Amino acid sequence: MITYLQGKPMATLMMILLLVIFSAVVLLIRAKIKGKSIPTLIIVMLIFMGICFAGVLAFINKGENYQAYQMLRWQPLQPEKIASYVAQGNIVFVDITADWCVPCQTNKANVLHREQVVNQLDQQHIILMQGNWTHADAVIEQYMGQQAVAGTPFNKVYGPSYPKGIELPKALIIDDLYQALSLVAQ
Repeated sequence: MITYLQGKPMATLMMILLLVIFSAVVLLIRAKIKGKSIPTLIIVMLIFMGICFAGVLAFINKGENYQAYQMLRWQPLQPEKIASYVAQGNIVFVDITADWCVPCQTNKANVLHREQVVNQLDQQHIILMQGNWTHADAVIEQYMGQQAVAGTPFNKVYGPSYPKGIELPKALIIDDLYQALSLVAQ
């Protein structure tokens, strides 16, 4: 169902609906000009709905592959391996998340699942480690204790220039991630 809603059939349906709404607006305006008793509020509401549908259509038609994140190869969090990966010249991106964590899900939708970010992270020299803290996990708890952080979301990027890592803001934005990746690689 979600794939259907995010694909071409949904965009086509939205385009048809948008065409119907704006056609109705044009017809109602013509009728009102000819003297028919058409409430202005109805015309205004249809225009507002049309603008809303146009916004949804613009979002759907970004041309982005919404399933791209499935290409990423996440390893379970293994803090003891981070230093050796970095010493070999790799970048390590750590994501501590949880299914119940709303900001984590927002970070996924706005940043980590975006096709452009997936393309940036899907490189051989970038190691992706994820700790899912949905259920108690001693490895994650110990790592988070070492980081002096109590909760999720938590993201950190390690690399040759920053072997101790750069902690990212709780509310991720794409530019912050790109900047951290760039800094740790230098």
